Amino acid sequence: MSIRVADAPHAVWQERSLLILPVILLATLIWSYWPTLLELAEFWQTNEDYSVCQLVPLVGVYLVWRQRHRLSQGVLRPSWRWGLVGLAFAQAVRFAGVYYAYGSAERYSLVFTLWALVLLLGGWSLFRRMFWILCFLLLMIPLPQRVHDAIALPLQGWATFIGASGLELLGFFVWREGNVVHVEDVTTVMVAEACSGLRMLTAFVFTTAVLCFVVKRPRWQYVALMLSSIPVAIISNGLRVLGTGVFMYYVDGEVAGQRFHDIVGLLMMPFAIVVLLLELRFLSAVVQRPEKPPGVDASDGPALAGRAAAAKMGKCPV
Repeated sequence: MSIRVADAPHAVWQERSLLILPVILLATLIWSYWPTLLELAEFWQTNEDYSVCQLVPLVGVYLVWRQRHRLSQGVLRPSWRWGLVGLAFAQAVRFAGVYYAYGSAERYSLVFTLWALVLLLGGWSLFRRMFWILCFLLLMIPLPQRVHDAIALPLQGWATFIGASGLELLGFFVWREGNVVHVEDVTTVMVAEACSGLRMLTAFVFTTAVLCFVVKRPRWQYVALMLSSIPVAIISNGLRVLGTGVFMYYVDGEVAGQRFHDIVGLLMMPFAIVVLLLELRFLSAVVQRPEKPPGVDASDGPALAGRAAAAKMGKCPV
């Protein structure tokens, strides 16, 4: 279904303007935020914790294309008032970021500007249909440094705790010194800041969000998947520390231990995805709809369904 504009006396001109105006605004947005886009691209390439963020814009475009039929339904009612208010807010955030030299504010203002443009051109109806895709775009922005530090340090401690606890359960004599794990005076595993698991966490949250767009489930299952992505990522990183400790105990050589650490890190993401798929299957099994009796259509209503079930059992309902 093609997009229709409400109350359009000049339909042909407005249909053309609907194609031209977004292109002009998008080109203006790219030109205005070009330095920010270059800085973001460089940050994605140099910081491994947020390397997955560079996939977010590409996946966002794919999601819009994938849902193009649903997004094209309905009537476009441009919201000039709220769209301009959103643009003013986004530019105020950008100005504050430039004035106070706070790069994260300028980066987030880019996403806020996209939100405001959708509201300006498509109105609340299109904004609601694109809401979750617009929220998904927030994943392309690296966390502010304070938030990064507040998350990375506890993740580092959890990885050390899980690895040391797992080694103790396997029968090794282990003691900790901060984020350093000593295994029976044979080897030492140091959980550095780069091994805190933040890279795995961002990658797994991204993967879970994409999966939520692809599969069809009730909303509460989407919430459950997103919330579970955090502990699964933490446990996966702890298992990597555990596996590295066991390997370095039996295999001498720091280079071999580092290579094993990197290989296990690559395997943890497929492991986490398998856990996520098993979780989806578990949720489907727990909330399973009752099967309809054969020969009964859903439109027949509960009364006919009950009669058909009773007839199958050889009973006649009163």
